[in-house]
Amino acid sequence: MTTYEEFLEGQLKDPELKAEYDALEPEFAIIQAMIDARKESGLTQKELSARTGIAQADISKLERGTANPSLRTLQRLAAGMGRKLKIEFAAL
Repeated sequence: MTTYEEFLEGQLKDPELKAEYDALEPEFAIIQAMIDARKESGLTQKELSARTGIAQADISKLERGTANPSLRTLQRLAAGMGRKLKIEFAAL
């Protein structure tokens, strides 16, 4: 039985697919960071919604990657989790 990681590794040998995958990495990193921060804060989406005034459905869309957050929305989410938003440009 092939694991997901093994499957992905095989698929990423295709240069076109790898280029698309790499292009989406920053978006996936933001999504995962939001989910991790919320869970580490011990909050449900509903609780975070109550703290931020952002609809739970909108938080769900952000975490599923079906909506793109503005910088202001990211700041509100961070504040609702008792965190500070930090964005950086890293060297390649």
